[in-house]
Amino acid sequence: MKTLASIPSLNYEVVFGETGAKALQQLIQKNDYSTIFLLVDSHTHQHCVPVFLPLLATDQPIEIIEIEAGEAHKHLQTCLGVWETLSESGADRKSLLINLGGGVVTDLGGFVAATFKRGIDFINIPTSLLAMVDASVGGKTGVDLGVLKNQIGVIVPPKMVWVNDKFLETLPAEQMRSGYAEMLKHGLIADPAYWEKLADYNQLTTNKLLPTIHHSVGIKNKVVCQDPTEKGLRKILNFGHTLGHAIESYALEKDQQRSLLHGEAIAIGMVLEAYLSVELCGLPMAQAEAIKKVFLSIFPKEDFCATAQKEILELLVFDKKNSHGQVNFMLLEAIGKPVIDVQVPSELFAPAFAFYKA
Repeated sequence: MKTLASIPSLNYEVVFGETGAKALQQLIQKNDYSTIFLLVDSHTHQHCVPVFLPLLATDQPIEIIEIEAGEAHKHLQTCLGVWETLSESGADRKSLLINLGGGVVTDLGGFVAATFKRGIDFINIPTSLLAMVDASVGGKTGVDLGVLKNQIGVIVPPKMVWVNDKFLETLPAEQMRSGYAEMLKHGLIADPAYWEKLADYNQLTTNKLLPTIHHSVGIKNKVVCQDPTEKGLRKILNFGHTLGHAIESYALEKDQQRSLLHGEAIAIGMVLEAYLSVELCGLPMAQAEAIKKVFLSIFPKEDFCATAQKEILELLVFDKKNSHGQVNFMLLEAIGKPVIDVQVPSELFAPAFAFYKA
């Protein structure tokens, strides 16, 4: 495979494949870090650290900090443990934190680094498909507040992101699907041809995925660079996320509903919001049906009773995009043509769930 060009983002670069090892080595040498810490979770410690450490060509000792895996541990109590470990291990403002993991590790690790001693450098090395195409770009860091997604955080760019597809070889199938949902979203909001290309999930092969990841990162990066702090254009990246985050939070909270991975919840959100797009923005029903067909060919259908729907909708008031008491949706006029800041009448939610269920 030919070498993929790095993608310049907001004061850092996203590098791809084997070139990342040299770029990482040069960055460490250039900045003369006093100490280097490696943040992992219990899964990436087992599966990814043995792949990563031989690629990290430095004589400096690396101290590994492990957190529990999973969204349920993406909260301030986990941050407190990492901050205390850094402090007890003599970390100073010239220390480096390398976050090796999925979106939970990179989001939480970035937030820990951005706030420890008012900010130390950090590097993100995403190991899940979702983190590679989503958390790798934009500098968003943060943690959940209870089950409410990403309520606490700051936007701070890493020093570098290294997307190495070797880590995907250790990824469970459900995690691959979760990341794929975000890639499909990139097509829906910005690139109809890309959406069509990705529509057949059965064509996915891990060993040929890096150019596709590169394309997704490029789509998100172009948006983020034009609107770093989400004042306007960047909101298009939230398609499916308003209802999707509420569904994800509901699933974390309720014992009767299995916990959903981010991409699983966002996939449901995109089907629901496709229906809302038909009603409010003129999205052709044929395109909404096509969106539903693609997502239901990849993800199992979930059953939300009337009570579950009511509790999901009650969570919308906590969405980060809300303003002046209004819940703001990002919808579609057509595939590839997003519309931001749409208010949805409450009577449309029940038909949206019925559309998903039908």
